[in-house]
Amino acid sequence: MGTIVQTFEEVALPHLDAAYNLARWLTRNERDAEDVAQEAYLRAFQHFRSFQGGDARPWLLAIVRNTYYTWIRRNRAPEVRTGFDDGIYAEMPDTSDPEMLLVKEADKQMLRRALEKLPDDFREVIVLREFEELSYKQIADVMQIPLGTVMSRLARARKRLEELLANPRDDKKTEELVVAAL
Repeated sequence: MGTIVQTFEEVALPHLDAAYNLARWLTRNERDAEDVAQEAYLRAFQHFRSFQGGDARPWLLAIVRNTYYTWIRRNRAPEVRTGFDDGIYAEMPDTSDPEMLLVKEADKQMLRRALEKLPDDFREVIVLREFEELSYKQIADVMQIPLGTVMSRLARARKRLEELLANPRDDKKTEELVVAAL
């Protein structure tokens, strides 16, 4: 028993940050992400004997993804979500140029807001490819979809993200009109 625990730790623990990151983007909530990541690691440990070797990262991220979808069905409706906490993923800033720091921070916040507005399938494929740097094949395995679907979703997600980033004020005007109509 001690050796399976040790082996699991060696294989799975290096990917804890990636697992939490995916859970965080899916849940959009720090505490929920912790719950999902913890439950995913418990499931991964329980099914570790079925792991056939190779790169554990996609295997683990698939478990995180499946755990999230099970968790969301059990705990709440998909549309009830909290916003993304900008401070969670802040990098250590280069304090040599305060003006550049402000520009970088504004860009990060605009990107985060745009990512939050993407549909779940698009946001998920962007996070797996751009943040976790998985290959298309690995993403297909994690999401359990054909490779062509990965490429299509990624292309559409990038296009939509580009549109959101190019016209952030248009989206704000739309939100203001909706609020005014209520």
